[in-house]
Amino acid sequence: MAIPQVARLITAIGAAGALVFTSATGASASAVGSAPVRTFEYSVGGVTMKVPTGCMFTHIIRGSALRITYQNAGVDCAFVGALSSGFCNWRIDFTYADTGNRTYRTSRGRTHDECKIDPMRSNSPQTLPRYGKTCAHLHVNGVRRVSQCHHVTK
Repeated sequence: MAIPQVARLITAIGAAGALVFTSATGASASAVGSAPVRTFEYSVGGVTMKVPTGCMFTHIIRGSALRITYQNAGVDCAFVGALSSGFCNWRIDFTYADTGNRTYRTSRGRTHDECKIDPMRSNSPQTLPRYGKTCAHLHVNGVRRVSQCHHVTK
């Protein structure tokens, strides 16, 4: 195993051990949450790609009240997942919804044609017009594969 893969594996294991895994967390100030990327297959140029178990999609926000000063989402893979070819034709979107779960804003990421084991995207600071939730969504080859959300509350 190459040195970068070992470092990525150690980082992913440490991050996984330090996180509480939930689908949505309260975020009146800052929050970190992860969701497992389920195993799936997809086709790129006639070649079947398989994403094995061992990858987590992590979404981080910092700020207070309706002001998000930092937002980032990305994938970390460990074990067998770290040895895969990665995610091809990927993009990460951020969505913002009100307390009635109605999405009022989407920050669509660009689609990256290359295959990457650790796709990541940061978003610009946001001042939200209302409380609700913010979510990050990983799309691979045009299909949403995993989401992770945080509630933005008073």
